[in-house]
Amino acid sequence: MAGLVANTELLRKLLVGFVRDEVLKVGITEVVLGLSGGIDSALVAFIAAEALGPDHVHAICMPYKTSNPESEAHARLVAEACGINFSVVPITAMVDAYFNLFPQADNMRRGNKMARERMTILFDHSALLRALVLGTSNKTELLLGYGTLYGDMASALNPIGDLYKSHVWQLSAAMGVPSAVIEKKPSADLWAGQTDEEELGFTYREVDELLYRMVDLRLTREELVAAGFDGEFIDSIYQKIRNSHFKRRLPVIAKVSNRTIDRDFRYARDWGK
Repeated sequence: MAGLVANTELLRKLLVGFVRDEVLKVGITEVVLGLSGGIDSALVAFIAAEALGPDHVHAICMPYKTSNPESEAHARLVAEACGINFSVVPITAMVDAYFNLFPQADNMRRGNKMARERMTILFDHSALLRALVLGTSNKTELLLGYGTLYGDMASALNPIGDLYKSHVWQLSAAMGVPSAVIEKKPSADLWAGQTDEEELGFTYREVDELLYRMVDLRLTREELVAAGFDGEFIDSIYQKIRNSHFKRRLPVIAKVSNRTIDRDFRYARDWGK
């Protein structure tokens, strides 16, 4: 990709091939994903359906009692549009059973619990269906640490983790994701009225412009300021990237042997074949 304008035809071919190759190479034909009604999971659903065939894609919507009803409606719309398997597993009872013990928990704790509860359901269904769990976090979210470790950031493979949110919008339009999903405000729907951009304090399009130059082009702070970015904005994004680095790697393992996993032993997943 050249910058934030994607060659959607090539990108589509690459990501469809990625899902097909990475799933089939381990002797599996099925995938499962959480379908939230948002654009990221919708795009992953469309990619997976094209890669493996709709019958091999299993999408699960997991609403909480405060979830916007529109989210489930949009999830159903996406599932119908690409013809994949769809089911609903409410998480209210299981989440509330825990927080009945901790009624003073704030929104962050509750949101983290919901995200991790949903992922346990997906991995349980991966065992039931002999399927790989597909991730739905995009590059913008991953760089900012805007996600829950072992929650929405957990997966066996992630087709869109190297796509900025700007790319997600472009590819979704090219692949036929319903316009109602593309055009709505991004939201994790963790509590009533929550939107990503309001919580972050900036828009995805604004931060994508900065992240692309900061990460992909490796511009210095001085070069970023010269390009017109506000110094405080640059510093705040640098800090978010640094502080969330632990979310983007395996747990740090104390080295006591000659070949420590993730330091010396770094073979690809198909090592030995």
